[in-house]
Amino acid sequence: MALTPLEKNRMQPFIPFPDYSGGTPRPDVSALRAAVRAFLEDERRAGTIVPGLQSWTTFDRGFSERAARRGFLALTWPRRFGGQERTAFERYVVCEEMLAAGAPLGSHWIAERQSGPQIMRHGTEELKAALVHRIAAGQLTFGIGMSEPDSGSDLSSVRTKAEKVDGGWRMEGRKVWTTNAHHADYLIVLCRTEARSEDRYAGLSQLVVPLDDPKVTVRPLVSLNGEHELNEVIFDGNVVPDTHLLGQGGDGWKLVIEELAFERSAPDRFMSTFGLLRILTEAVGASGDDRAHAEVGRLVARLSAIRDLSLLIGERLEAGQPATGIATIAKDLGTGLEQEIPEVARRVLSMVPVRGRADAAGALSFAILNAPCFSLRGGTREILKGIVARELGLR
Repeated sequence: MALTPLEKNRMQPFIPFPDYSGGTPRPDVSALRAAVRAFLEDERRAGTIVPGLQSWTTFDRGFSERAARRGFLALTWPRRFGGQERTAFERYVVCEEMLAAGAPLGSHWIAERQSGPQIMRHGTEELKAALVHRIAAGQLTFGIGMSEPDSGSDLSSVRTKAEKVDGGWRMEGRKVWTTNAHHADYLIVLCRTEARSEDRYAGLSQLVVPLDDPKVTVRPLVSLNGEHELNEVIFDGNVVPDTHLLGQGGDGWKLVIEELAFERSAPDRFMSTFGLLRILTEAVGASGDDRAHAEVGRLVARLSAIRDLSLLIGERLEAGQPATGIATIAKDLGTGLEQEIPEVARRVLSMVPVRGRADAAGALSFAILNAPCFSLRGGTREILKGIVARELGLR
């Protein structure tokens, strides 16, 4: 079926700001953007991408493998691990184009964004050899094993434990809100490997846990929107080899803080409702309503500022500089924007949200139902503000 001009326009990512930060020119990425957009258009025509009804958590292993074959995964990784040794900015460009298009990134997103880099930095040689190239090829899905039933953002209180046994670690405990664990091949799990002491951050470690072990159970947690992306994961005596320990025993808290800087600064933390913003911008642009123009203009201005902040964090991480505090601020500001976009759309658009429809009403429904989780995943706002206060010396 032929697309209308408006539908064709909706397939083009809306980038209202140049590829500059702080007035400093960045590398020319026009060819890279064009290549990513051509790939995404092919995927849309094949029915893989349904704008407004998918997010970066939507699972599609085939999409991830095709993206890897086109060179859109592991851009910044060393070549010896299957990477391309390109700049962090080039990786950022690929990520934002895919997020803007609403591509199904859930199969590779966590693995490529944080699990792979953690293994390259802190994993054993055996673990690197077994997993990293397969992550770069889009063939492995990872989940994040941090939150627990009574330890949400307060990660230092986790009770999942790993007891040292001959040749490995025997695990007992539970994790919750684990995105795509029912599809994942591995989970990087924060667990207690030593008895809790006065120093609540001591005695924690990270283990790379295979999820095909019969002593690991994954149970679904169905969300408000009726979708199954979240899960509870139960460890009941599974043994993880010594080679699957990241860093040294007791390094867990340091590694988690490092990992969360990557998680909290990425563009998915402010582009989850970008598809709706694009629809909203088009609708308001044709309406001539000054009040609506002002509301949408404020959203776009905030998006531009948060993007610049996110790019700055990426530069710091690439240079090996600390970014915990600024990444926490970016996450808080970004998720606030993500949640406000559907609220503005509800006020401005004259339509009833309809779940499941592949149009503006469906996109509005999808955003409304998913928005409550944005300020929870990656750390609640209350915890984030506490981190910022400590960075500023206020606590």
